Amino acid sequence: MSVSRMTHQFPSLTAEQKKELSDIAQRIVAPGKGVLAADESTGTMGKRLEKINVENVEENRRCFRNLLFSADPSMSNCIGGVIFFHETLYQKADSGKLFPQVIKDQGIVVGIKVDKGTAGLTGTNDETTTQGLDGLSERCAQYKKDGCDFAKWRCVLKISDGCPSALSIAENANVLARYASICQKNGLVPIVEPEILTDGNHDLQRCQYVTEKVLAAVYKALSDHHVYLEGTLLKPNMVTAGQACTTKYTPQQVAMATVTALRRTVPAAVPGICFLSGGQSEEEASRNLSAINQVPLHRPWKLTFSYGRALQASALSAWQGKAANKAAAQEAFYTRAKINGLAAKGEYKPTGSADTASMQSLYTASYVY
Repeated sequence: MSVSRMTHQFPSLTAEQKKELSDIAQRIVAPGKGVLAADESTGTMGKRLEKINVENVEENRRCFRNLLFSADPSMSNCIGGVIFFHETLYQKADSGKLFPQVIKDQGIVVGIKVDKGTAGLTGTNDETTTQGLDGLSERCAQYKKDGCDFAKWRCVLKISDGCPSALSIAENANVLARYASICQKNGLVPIVEPEILTDGNHDLQRCQYVTEKVLAAVYKALSDHHVYLEGTLLKPNMVTAGQACTTKYTPQQVAMATVTALRRTVPAAVPGICFLSGGQSEEEASRNLSAINQVPLHRPWKLTFSYGRALQASALSAWQGKAANKAAAQEAFYTRAKINGLAAKGEYKPTGSADTASMQSLYTASYVY
């Protein structure tokens, strides 16, 4: 069989579809902009609210998201996209306007989490894949109608003895590629998220090695599935040591290991890489991101943030579920967003006056989103 026949690609996306996807991706990661991940599931939101003694009911979840989404008219200077959870997409702001419209009116792109959580891979050391491919195309079509322009799907890998296994790497890469191709057919830019958890005592080098292997497999799968890379974004972990590692690394060491891993594996066609915060404190996530944007190596993609906990922790702690604290909570959120906007340009200079809330570790063992 001739090579050309083996590798024939049947046309999947039109030129117009490609242009739309690429334009959306570029808007999300415009210079100095990143993503607010507000797509915590009801259960995860419950854990956040529990910490501030607030009941996990729909109105409280709506209240907190309303506070974030209406924080400051100039929020769009540092936030390019917001990832919604299904419930939030159909909720209204205090003004009576649907949340997606509130975000769009600020010139920010609306995204949606589309995966259905993890499922165990039998015969592995508690490794998982992510479910949700069934009916995904129909859901994507509906979300597009309802105002979404990008989507997110999280896969989880762990580092331990014998992990991640070849099976886990291959299966998660394949499921991310299937998800990405289905999103693109429906006009949604897929954020591809292969998260390597920080649980464990591995050092920086081990995390870098594993990150390279995982990302190489992901991009091979995306290529095999004919995914249009210019219309995708990557949401990876930063290369950091495990939570229980006794060696402490500087932001510069984390940055060099991270950028090196990405340069070895992520094609230059990808418009942007939006890091997850993965349980780093707010301050740590900002410092590391700024250092990443100062590494003296060529970086062909935008390197920015897609933070949940690392954009919301101070705001939650300032809010405490009280209407009287709304302005203070919004101020805390907007301050963090501005800091990360600077970090995305390599311009964040810590003043040494970071408050206690922003220095708190946000780590949760075996984190479930």
